[in-house]
Amino acid sequence: MSPVTITLLVILVVLVIAIVVLYFLGKKAQKKQAEQQELLEANKQTVSMLIIDKKRMKLKEAGLPQMVIDQTPKLMRGSKLPIIKAKVGPQILSLISDEKIFDSVPVKKEVKAVVSGLYVLDVKGLHGKQNTMPQKKKGFFKRTMEKLQEKAGAKPVK
Repeated sequence: MSPVTITLLVILVVLVIAIVVLYFLGKKAQKKQAEQQELLEANKQTVSMLIIDKKRMKLKEAGLPQMVIDQTPKLMRGSKLPIIKAKVGPQILSLISDEKIFDSVPVKKEVKAVVSGLYVLDVKGLHGKQNTMPQKKKGFFKRTMEKLQEKAGAKPVK
């Protein structure tokens, strides 16, 4: 066999082994996530709270208990998390929000929140009207594409 064929076979074997390893690691991670989701669902409770502030902060700066920081993996300690500062009863707490609901959490409003430990799963407004999120500014490329589509008749004029 030629050296090129041998090299290609070795690369192919390494790629197949890598794909198999990634497949099993993915299945293991998926099972772990399902177990954690079951735990969150089992321990959830509804709480009335006043949202003071919300930010994306590093775990160390968030004001969470030291026990929580110690339990997180070292790689996650540097990443930014959606943190909500809320007044629950007489206490002011820092809570970790679910990424899906973080943008819809109203600031300086009283809400009913579904909480599991320090993790906020869902938020529903209590008093007053719901604030709709202001639309994000469109970029230059998107604006020009819309203008060109309007001129071409592909999109109705506003």
